[in-house]
Amino acid sequence: MAATGHSGSSAGIRRLAAACRTEIPVLTQRLIAAIFTDIPEWTDYSPVSRDELRNGCRMYLTRVLDLLAGDVAVPDRDDVAAAIGRSRAAQGVPLEVMLRTFRLGGQIVWEALLDHAEDLASGEFRQIGAATWSVIDGMSSALVTSYRNTELEQVRRDERRRHGLIEELLAGRAHDATFAARAARELNLPTQGAYLVVAARGDRPAVQLGTETALAASGIRSVWHDRVDATVGVVALEQRDSSAVLQQIQPRVRGRAAASPTVPDLAQIDTAHALAMLALDTLPTATTGLVPLAERYPEALLLRSPDLTELMVTRTLGPVLSLPPKERQILLRTLATWLSENCSAANAAPLLHCHRNTVINRLQRISTLLGRPLEGQRPHLELSLALAALELGVPAQD
Repeated sequence: MAATGHSGSSAGIRRLAAACRTEIPVLTQRLIAAIFTDIPEWTDYSPVSRDELRNGCRMYLTRVLDLLAGDVAVPDRDDVAAAIGRSRAAQGVPLEVMLRTFRLGGQIVWEALLDHAEDLASGEFRQIGAATWSVIDGMSSALVTSYRNTELEQVRRDERRRHGLIEELLAGRAHDATFAARAARELNLPTQGAYLVVAARGDRPAVQLGTETALAASGIRSVWHDRVDATVGVVALEQRDSSAVLQQIQPRVRGRAAASPTVPDLAQIDTAHALAMLALDTLPTATTGLVPLAERYPEALLLRSPDLTELMVTRTLGPVLSLPPKERQILLRTLATWLSENCSAANAAPLLHCHRNTVINRLQRISTLLGRPLEGQRPHLELSLALAALELGVPAQD
């Protein structure tokens, strides 16, 4: 029988199916009655109107009988079952509920066929059963495939919508109060209260998968979003101290990450994002862990004004930078170590693996090249900033 995959078509089954098709309204009512029980999870058709459910049951029973009669073929690619699967998936009816309905419908068709089968030979009863349940299995397969595909399409559509909302937040759309309220509602974020933004880079994932769920388990609402240049998290503080929240995020960072200062509401997320990205750009590639912008203010200031930074590097260290590479590297390392050791040649010497007098001679060489003393608050500040700029890769002006 073409409809069920069996070779040969039984005239008896075709006759029974034709007889049952005249009873479709009665069979439909029987199926509706069988669906509803005292167990709510078996009958979760709340999003579906009674008329729509009745119409779906009628279409399903009609198609089962059409398949048994051989009028249509290939139940596992059946368009009626696929249409029901798409519709119910979109409505949120659980797949288990649908499969139970299909089984109940199969039982009702089977009983109806038997009611008309008094004059069949005994061998044909088995064929009726095999044909009926082969059709039900095939239509159930078509239902599951369509339902799962629709779910996947919904997930992809929801993810695209979610990503679009986050992108618009980062771009500053939340200055519009109407958009901010909608974004907060759809992203499950508070409309009021402080936020911060975390930006991370590194081998994907730069932030451990499941971070949003893990934070939610601690009552911290957030959304995380992979962009081309970084993974970005928008984190609601909701009366929490920002440092405490960052402590919970820190163990989940797999690369290098930076956090913005706190901003008062969603309308300032674009500002927080820009500051988090600025802080992230100050971190060396080999860095791991999470650093707040507050710990990178000097470096952030240097990156924020690249033209001025280049002028400052040239004015402060230009003659040293013009030296041959080996001598330049030795003098810059000596200067950086001396500054980091509170301008103590004695403390810097062991770190540089040389004698204290060697450190002093190198410092005198730098002072001569620069034409200025190295001691004093302002020279220390300018030299420290110039060295920091070099670490950031800011070049001197030609």
